Amino acid sequence: MLAFVAVCILPAFVLSAALTEIVRRLAPRVGLLDKPAARKVHQTPTPLGGGIAVFLAVMIPMVGALVAAVLANGGYLPEWLVPATLAPHAEGAAGKVGQVIAIFVSGTILAATGLVDDFRPVPWQPRLAIQIVAAAILAIFGPRISAFIDTPAVGMLITGVWVLVLVNAFNFLDNMNGLSGGVAMICAIATALIMLTTFERPHFFVGGVMMMLAAALAGFLIQNWQGRIFMGDAGSYFVGLLMATFTAAATFYETDVNSDHVILAPLCVLAVPLYDLCSVVLIRLRERRSPFHPDKSHFSHRLVQLGMRTTSAVLLIYLATITTGLAGLLLYEVEDWYGASLIVLLVVCVLAIIAVLETVGVARAKVLAAAKEADGARSP
Repeated sequence: MLAFVAVCILPAFVLSAALTEIVRRLAPRVGLLDKPAARKVHQTPTPLGGGIAVFLAVMIPMVGALVAAVLANGGYLPEWLVPATLAPHAEGAAGKVGQVIAIFVSGTILAATGLVDDFRPVPWQPRLAIQIVAAAILAIFGPRISAFIDTPAVGMLITGVWVLVLVNAFNFLDNMNGLSGGVAMICAIATALIMLTTFERPHFFVGGVMMMLAAALAGFLIQNWQGRIFMGDAGSYFVGLLMATFTAAATFYETDVNSDHVILAPLCVLAVPLYDLCSVVLIRLRERRSPFHPDKSHFSHRLVQLGMRTTSAVLLIYLATITTGLAGLLLYEVEDWYGASLIVLLVVCVLAIIAVLETVGVARAKVLAAAKEADGARSP
């Protein structure tokens, strides 16, 4: 298992760290810069394109591992090169070729769309249309969520909606240094732990790709935490796509686990990005604005309004994500829906505490803004 983990982590991390540095140096030369604006927290033009590094750092090892599995399954690799613990899984991995092609095509479409938007903002309508196309490709040809429903059309619809939701959730979350990438890394690690430690037979395909994604994000975060480069839409779209796809591909429920209540695991693991998406959309709709209109109504911004520094807000969101991720793991330690309900209630309480804090922050910001406006009206 340690050798498998190392093979998944090291190439993705090294590739990501190296490619992030290359992209950071090239981005200003080609005009790939994120300039300061009223809704943004950075003060100087910052290179974009970190998502390109993450995309390549995941896709290259994933495709390479798939090619190795196909060769091993066909007997084209020497036995000493294939670990005994992984040899029985070569046939299953080789059978994922069609799904990986669908993931590659959809991921490339979204990453390219995001990259175009990073160079020059694209209206939300064509971006959403392209997202729907990518989601449809995955729903038809990729891994699919069944939700214990035997009707294929229902599974495709659920999968397509799930992909759209998570693509936009991680895109919305990408508004502070280290935020979207760090949250995605924590979610990927939690999913990998579930896949590799909670079943009698580990799910190496999903667990391995999730470790590759976590390692690629770690390599990117080295510079992103310092504000030296941003992920951009190319990265956040791709990260959301992978999280959606591989939580759909994961078999959270098996006969060797306690009950079907574990299907709630991805909702617990991804509770924080889902909460941010839902709360932002509700705020914008309540104010009669487009859900895709950018502003500072995000989870992280509302924490800053409470008086936190941006780094503190990001770390608090990390902690909340770790808590909900542990809740996802804890689902495998309870035996019935009563225990699962308590865990879900715990997740809801964590998000409710944050919501209360955010409400205080928003109210405080409005009071300060009103006081400032009153002072300005009194001044000559």
